[in-house]
Amino acid sequence: MSGFVHLRLHTEFSLTDGLVRVEPPKRKGGGSGDTLTSLAAKLGFPAVAVTDRNNLFAMVKFYKAAESSGIKPIIGVDLWLEERQPTESPERLTVLVQNELGYRNLSKLISLAFTDGQGRGQPLIRREWLRQLADGLIAISGRDGGIFRATQAEQVQPALEQLQELREIFPDRLYLEICRCERAGDEDWVEAACALSRKTGVPVVASNDVRFLTRSEFYAHEARVCIAQGRVLNDEKRPRDYTEQQYLKSAEEMQQLFADIPEALANTVEIARRCTLTLKFAPPYHLPNFPVPEGYDTNTWLREQAGDGLRQRFTQITLAGTEEQYWQRLDYELGIIEKMGFAGYFLVVADFIQWAKANGCPVGPGRGSGAGSLVAYATGITDLDPLPYNLLFERFLNPERVSMPDFD
Repeated sequence: MSGFVHLRLHTEFSLTDGLVRVEPPKRKGGGSGDTLTSLAAKLGFPAVAVTDRNNLFAMVKFYKAAESSGIKPIIGVDLWLEERQPTESPERLTVLVQNELGYRNLSKLISLAFTDGQGRGQPLIRREWLRQLADGLIAISGRDGGIFRATQAEQVQPALEQLQELREIFPDRLYLEICRCERAGDEDWVEAACALSRKTGVPVVASNDVRFLTRSEFYAHEARVCIAQGRVLNDEKRPRDYTEQQYLKSAEEMQQLFADIPEALANTVEIARRCTLTLKFAPPYHLPNFPVPEGYDTNTWLREQAGDGLRQRFTQITLAGTEEQYWQRLDYELGIIEKMGFAGYFLVVADFIQWAKANGCPVGPGRGSGAGSLVAYATGITDLDPLPYNLLFERFLNPERVSMPDFD
């Protein structure tokens, strides 16, 4: 690996707190330029992390883009811990996923924050949740953490106590983040963090707290921050929380920046090695197992239901051909449905459509490509016979275009 890996970075999925794109725009005229993974690949990074604020929205797109670019994706989140006292503000804690257990625990933490931890206009993590769900996670405490705040107030003992608390929750998985982004207080924290590291043995790790890919994007990021704050760019009283240094710097730039603390750079590589999450995305859909009577599977049960339904339809309609033509069309459709593995899907949809009709819920006769299915007509999903109108089943389900069927 190179001598540095970015471990703290906000994408556009942090909304008002990041500009970094994880995939190129899909529409013409939607902008151009590098994405996170394309620039990281150009800069020679073997790995990069995404740590959006309180969410994993970018995870799948980032993971796929990173793998296709030959870069190791590191999944993380900037969590905000519930304030200790009513007069205090929440504390930030960055967590990185080590393995599948860590990913599951992080997902639970985020869900708990949104459902049960809402406070001060944002989802917050309670410390008891963190103690229960810390396995598989690496924690990084930095400028917005309680340890830093205590050192700012020159409260050495409270800082040590808060560090020890996190150390107990994350044994051998706690780091102190240091940044040099030319913000007020950056260098004070670097000195304090290094002193705490020497005293306690908790390692320091360098970061650039990335919010945009290139230095030139700083003002666009500032505009987005102003929109969120309801301010204008030339407002002299608005907070200046960011600097133009918070871009995706190269490993060489970071090595120059932290030449006096080489271990902080080496620890980024060590953390990257410790974090390996493997995600599987195939098949692209997961259908529920539809319960069928003993002696049947979903294919044979759908055939029986469709056959019974077609016989009943024969008593209600004027045929657009011979019965044999209907049975041939039904058998043809069922063959494709079985080949593509969608028998359970038809049974599920037919089940809730029949329930809706039986319980007074309005249900339309069917529209779109689904109206071209005789199986759907026979099982009561639709009420339109496709044969008189020469409607094509292939517009709905085609083995040459494998995609999830969609009944409107």
